[in-house]
Amino acid sequence: MAENTKKAEGKAEGSAEAKPPQAEHSYPVLPVRDTVLFPHAVLPLTVGRESSVQLINSLGEDKTIVVVAQREARVDVPQPTDLYGVGTLATVHKVVKMPNQSLFVFTEGLERVRLRDFAQTTPFMRAEIEVLAEPDSLPTAEIEALQRNVLTLFQQIVAASPTLSDELQTVAMNIDEPGRLVDFIASSLPLLSTKEKQDLLEVQEVRVRLDRIHQHLAKELEVQQLRNKIQSEVQDRVQQSQREFYLREQMKAIQKELGEQDETQRDVEELRQKIEASGMPEEVKKDAMKELNRLARISPMAADYSVTRNYIEWLAVLPWNKSSGGEVDILKAKEILDVDHYDLQKVKDRILDYLSVRRLKPSMKGPILCFVGPPGVGKTSLGKSIARALGRKFQRMSLGGLHDEAELRGHQRTYIGALPGQIIQGVRRAETNDPVFMLDEVDKLGRDFRGDPASALLEVLDPEQNSTFRDNYLDVPFDLSRVMFICTANMLDPIPEPLRDRMEIIELQGYTEDEKVHIAFRYLVPRQIEENGINGDQIDFSEETIRYLIRHYTREAGVRNLEREIGTICRKQARRIAEGRAEKLMVTPQVVQEFLGGIKVRIDTEIATRTQRAGVVVGLAWTPAGGDILFIEANMMKGKGGFTMTGQIGPVMQESMQAALTWVRSNATKLKIQESIFSDHDIHIHVPAGAIPKDGPSAGVTMATALVSLLTERRVRPYTAMTGEITLSRKVLPIGGIKEKVLAARRAGVRDVILPAENETNVHEDLTPEQLEGVNIHFVKTIEEVLTIALPANQAEEKKDDKAREEVLVRAS
Repeated sequence: MAENTKKAEGKAEGSAEAKPPQAEHSYPVLPVRDTVLFPHAVLPLTVGRESSVQLINSLGEDKTIVVVAQREARVDVPQPTDLYGVGTLATVHKVVKMPNQSLFVFTEGLERVRLRDFAQTTPFMRAEIEVLAEPDSLPTAEIEALQRNVLTLFQQIVAASPTLSDELQTVAMNIDEPGRLVDFIASSLPLLSTKEKQDLLEVQEVRVRLDRIHQHLAKELEVQQLRNKIQSEVQDRVQQSQREFYLREQMKAIQKELGEQDETQRDVEELRQKIEASGMPEEVKKDAMKELNRLARISPMAADYSVTRNYIEWLAVLPWNKSSGGEVDILKAKEILDVDHYDLQKVKDRILDYLSVRRLKPSMKGPILCFVGPPGVGKTSLGKSIARALGRKFQRMSLGGLHDEAELRGHQRTYIGALPGQIIQGVRRAETNDPVFMLDEVDKLGRDFRGDPASALLEVLDPEQNSTFRDNYLDVPFDLSRVMFICTANMLDPIPEPLRDRMEIIELQGYTEDEKVHIAFRYLVPRQIEENGINGDQIDFSEETIRYLIRHYTREAGVRNLEREIGTICRKQARRIAEGRAEKLMVTPQVVQEFLGGIKVRIDTEIATRTQRAGVVVGLAWTPAGGDILFIEANMMKGKGGFTMTGQIGPVMQESMQAALTWVRSNATKLKIQESIFSDHDIHIHVPAGAIPKDGPSAGVTMATALVSLLTERRVRPYTAMTGEITLSRKVLPIGGIKEKVLAARRAGVRDVILPAENETNVHEDLTPEQLEGVNIHFVKTIEEVLTIALPANQAEEKKDDKAREEVLVRAS
């Protein structure tokens, strides 16, 4: 189309050049803003610029001027370069003077002209022109079709537009010349921009002009139809809303006459009754009634209605003054705790102490307890048992992986879908204000950009603050001081110090083999028999079998894996019964191996096998899953005095190795070690299980013993384990985790345990005689005492140790 336009313009220019100019003298040029005058169109113009006023006033009998549009409407004093090159030759018919000294001029377009040379620019512009005559061309079928389409679209637009006069349709229908029709339509449509009108003015070829005006009309018709559609939809919605409003008002009037209430009024009245019956404090009740009165004035169709109603509902259903009540029977509570859990005497005593005080002082605040211990020792189930012993409701919330503070304290009401936090939700579910609330896995709280949940717990777990706990959603104080909060954790280190300070720490240690046997027969075996659909007459576990499972298929502080293995055996028997073999199954060690596969843990022979060479010593370690044994291996080779440490060990453990080597080198003569061996050999200490990170100072004595054993070629006594921090001045310092380490040593078959003398009090407080049965505890103050106990003094003792190892290995094979 652009090419056709250029050709048409070129042709028109060629024909114009062939003709002599129709006007040999110059004409006044009137620049206009945002206006294009077309030939044969009458256009009223307001003339206010001084130069334009002078131009109009200078006209004599010849009222002919050239009207040209400005390129930029903001230019107040236009120059020739600021005007378009094509304008319209026009006649001024009438001039009216306005009160503000401007002129109102009526002009009629005559024909298109092109501006040539400007004869003057002041006080107004005059320029020579070249008339652009309409090209003489015979009407074709294409032009006729375009003319009809343009006329039809124009009629539709005029008919649909409220601002355009219907007379325009009649005028347009009476115009036969296509070029003149385009000019008329272009001058009549307010939708076209100045640039678009100027483009149409500059095009001489009629077909191109028709095509362009056709595009503009089609676009305008589409926009107009879309506008009418939107307006119709809006009007329909408004009418529907008004109709509903009138009907609702009529319904209210009818209900008022009949003495009935509408649904909104019923909701308000129900909420009012709930608020009165809830027993909430006066301050809270005042806020609730304020919101209720606001709700009564809001239309049910309003967006705030459901938000306000939910808020009032939450306030009304909370147990403000509803408690479990009832006097606690101490003996009955003790019986419940004993039935549900074996041992755990320290925890049971603490709970019974609390119950006794509460019986004497019912208004006392609830304690904040924190059970710390390895997995599977019964921390979570103990919380349920406490709730049963107290006769209270039990609520549990897992904090593992919680990152968002709002999960605890709730969201502001301004958020869509906002709810109170889990603390308030738990109290609502309990329906009492004094439940047992367990916060599980408090050591696994997260922290990110959404807040720090651990800091949010500071208020919840402080008896001095939680009596006025404010949830972000409720924004009124709620008394949590009667709630008994119980937290659980596997380890204390990740818990922030301020939070740890608010809790009473109660440690739950791992179980011994005898305790696990008791727990298995009292709880685990009956529970797994019931859960797997069999009864006690169809399967029987002997004590020998349970001990075999504990020793060779589990190595844990708790009993979770033991219950899992017992469950596997019960499922195997259930399958046998389903297949038609209904005879009773006597579970023996052979049956265990058949059902569970080969032995997984060889505690009887592991220590004896690995301590057959010098330089290998058994240490004791504390882990979040309880205690465990740890092997320290030392070796040497020809070299230049290098010292290597491996086994994914931390910086503290590396420092312990350096301290042990320094002590051994400084006491080489006393230990009967050649000093040249340190400069002629490289020493390597390795802690097996290299994939597991290890750190801490408690393996100091173990490393020193391994070095002395290696360099003196004396093997450590079998079934001897040790733990303790070493100093350069030969002292053995106390360490932590005594109970877990001693129990781990006993589980592994260790007979002699070497501990720092300052830990003797921990042994007597934390370990019972039953737990120490079969284990000799040696308390030492110096590393020399450790070496005396751990290493044989002569060949006779070495032969005795070898014989003991051989007996174990032969018995195992």
